Amino acid sequence: MARNGCGFLTFTCRAMEKIPMTRAGFIALDEELKVLKSVERPAVIRAIAEAREHGDLSENAEYHAAREKQSFIEGRVKELEAILSLADVIDSSKFTGTIKFGAFVTLVDEDTDEERSYQIVGEPEADLEKGLLNIKSPLARALIGKDAGDTVEVKTPGGQRSYEVLSIKYS
Repeated sequence: MARNGCGFLTFTCRAMEKIPMTRAGFIALDEELKVLKSVERPAVIRAIAEAREHGDLSENAEYHAAREKQSFIEGRVKELEAILSLADVIDSSKFTGTIKFGAFVTLVDEDTDEERSYQIVGEPEADLEKGLLNIKSPLARALIGKDAGDTVEVKTPGGQRSYEVLSIKYS
């Protein structure tokens, strides 16, 4: 693996880069972390203790389920702590003009005339069902720098798609 100027392996340096995030995304992840630490973690510790009281752990399904849940919780806690420690919260409310990180964008699919609205957000907060579009996605990358009235062509798993930018808002 190639070394770069900071003396670490490339993937290590890449992992240490700041993670762009909206204020709302940061708050949501921070709240999830607080719930995991203050509610979920103590509950699973109690569940493990109760399951131990039932005797033989090798055939105790409750114990194994609780241990599996504990493993998931601890992994998610570490993941969230790492993300939040590298978060670069970007205040997009001061932005105007062309599409940038944090923009609320309304598009129309030129083939189906279907309108869709997205906010361009950081990778950890992305959720297409909620209209939160990952900045690293092909559509977001194609939209960056575009203005209302512009058309973008995007290669998707379903083939080439064409969208017209109807509006751009920042808040």
